[in-house]
Amino acid sequence: MTQEDRSVRTSRPEGIWGAVLLPVGEDGEIDFAALADEIDFLCESRLAGIYTNGTAGEFFNQTEGEFDQVSEMVADRARRLGKPFQIGVSNSNPRLARERLRRVRALNPNAVQITLPDWWPPSAAEQARFVTGMQAEAAETALVLYNPPHAKVQLDLSDIAVLRDEAPSLFGIKVKGGGKSWYAERRALLPDFSVFVAGHTVAFGRPLGANGSYSNVACLSPDGAVRYWELIETDLAAAKDLEARFAKLVDDHLMPLANSQGLSNAALDKLMAAAGGWGPIGPRLLWPHSGADRATVNSIGSAARRLLPELF
Repeated sequence: MTQEDRSVRTSRPEGIWGAVLLPVGEDGEIDFAALADEIDFLCESRLAGIYTNGTAGEFFNQTEGEFDQVSEMVADRARRLGKPFQIGVSNSNPRLARERLRRVRALNPNAVQITLPDWWPPSAAEQARFVTGMQAEAAETALVLYNPPHAKVQLDLSDIAVLRDEAPSLFGIKVKGGGKSWYAERRALLPDFSVFVAGHTVAFGRPLGANGSYSNVACLSPDGAVRYWELIETDLAAAKDLEARFAKLVDDHLMPLANSQGLSNAALDKLMAAAGGWGPIGPRLLWPHSGADRATVNSIGSAARRLLPELF
């Protein structure tokens, strides 16, 4: 491993990172003035960093012009306010993802997030070819692989270790996480690798080896998600109790909406942001996807404050 590779590995991310969500106006277009206000709020929060174009950031439904404008705005404001930032370049078309990476490299993000090609499940050889190709395009920029539960290829820890060895610039991954045996395997196979798990599971995962989260809890309350992360160190029992109550919010309030109203994961994340009321984020998604209505936002806001007062 070269000195450059060592530098990439030792600077790997930790802590709670917040998603940059897209404010969508009544005209159905991204409200970039509101987006600027949101970015400033996130940069002034206690989050460890911010990132663009995860599922909640609707990367799958942006034009290339919108992608460039969002990326440039985040890079400019985050750099000016001293907040670490990552840019997601994910696209179901791997060639477009590579072009996005080529363009954002000059913005000097702390890392670039990628997903595997997703229209057709890539073979192991195709996965390696994609990741090494993205590493070559990234040059000195580090890579984080995002492997969500709905991806067509679900990577196990041994798969991730293979890709990490193929591409040393790959220094982290965002995954669902698992149980105690999963974390034991994670510690054995990926000791020098940053593993980020679902935000509402970090009280369980942090003592076992989770390095942080690109957090859904931060959609509801950015600073509250940081307090939750810190509580794990000072009062693990209280953190686990909070985690159980967040699970109750999900199971009793959010998932029934997903089933009855057909709301996607992105819609649920934007619903939480609107219910949290911390910034100019409404529940509306980019066309043609559905978001929650205002009555639902108010209902979730009331339930969240009743179940999780310490987040607010």
